[in-house]
Amino acid sequence: MPLTRRSFLTGLSALSAATVLTTTAAGPAEAAPAEAAGPASWMAGIPDGTDLRTLTIPGTHDSGARHGGPWTECQNTGIAAQLASGIRFLDIRCRLFDGAFSIHHGAVYQHLNFDDVLRACRDFLAAHPSETVLMRVKQEYSQESSDAFLRVFEEYLNRGWRTLFQLDPKLPDLGRARGRVVLLGDSDGLPGVRYGDPGLFDIQDSYMTEPLSKFGLIEDHFRKAVGQPGKLFVNYVSTAALLPPRSNADRLNPRVKRLLSSDGSGWRGLGIVPMDFPNEHGMAEALLAHQPAAARRPATSRS
Repeated sequence: MPLTRRSFLTGLSALSAATVLTTTAAGPAEAAPAEAAGPASWMAGIPDGTDLRTLTIPGTHDSGARHGGPWTECQNTGIAAQLASGIRFLDIRCRLFDGAFSIHHGAVYQHLNFDDVLRACRDFLAAHPSETVLMRVKQEYSQESSDAFLRVFEEYLNRGWRTLFQLDPKLPDLGRARGRVVLLGDSDGLPGVRYGDPGLFDIQDSYMTEPLSKFGLIEDHFRKAVGQPGKLFVNYVSTAALLPPRSNADRLNPRVKRLLSSDGSGWRGLGIVPMDFPNEHGMAEALLAHQPAAARRPATSRS
């Protein structure tokens, strides 16, 4: 049934703007508290001055896409569960509809709204202040102008979400990003880091390449990240060619995991790696073993 009510899209915020301001990190943390090692707090032991480009960051492709059938669904866990599993890059696709952002994959509404995504990030970061989330925000299934999209995004900021975000146009180091969502804006005029800026990013996103050829592209991009560091590499382990995303993930993910544990066992600093259904094959954990040595040390108490 078509969506006709704004209340269905946006819902009511569970907290007032004042509450959001008090529960969201007020600014970039200078030092993260010691936390138990594990996928929910894997950044806790990494020094504050670490350049995010040197890390290996597990991510999800089309992070909110859980509904609509096999050709639309790319994930089977929600945002909160993804973050708890070690995912630190979210690919958020927003339809501008009736003055608000609803999460879509193509024409299919994902029973999720932008407020829901932001609440999940806020709650996770409040519980795990050592962490950061890199969030690509992209317009989906909408013909609205980039100016209109920007105006609505600014309305979200003004309703109390501004302090959740790191909105600087330059990629921050980890210390300045802790406890915040680093915005990777994929619409003209959005604040934050410009997603896809060729001066910063090197992206492999061949989303209509069949799995056999796609695996070669993934491996080549990993090797480039290791051999030619300096940019923020993004290597999509996802494709919708020939088969639905889940079928392709079941073919690709195990092969990529084997590569990381064999020929790629010594690779470090692979950049952002967005995936479909990463939880089915333990992909986040496999990637977390590939942090640069300088970024891996035991978490200790800090003053």
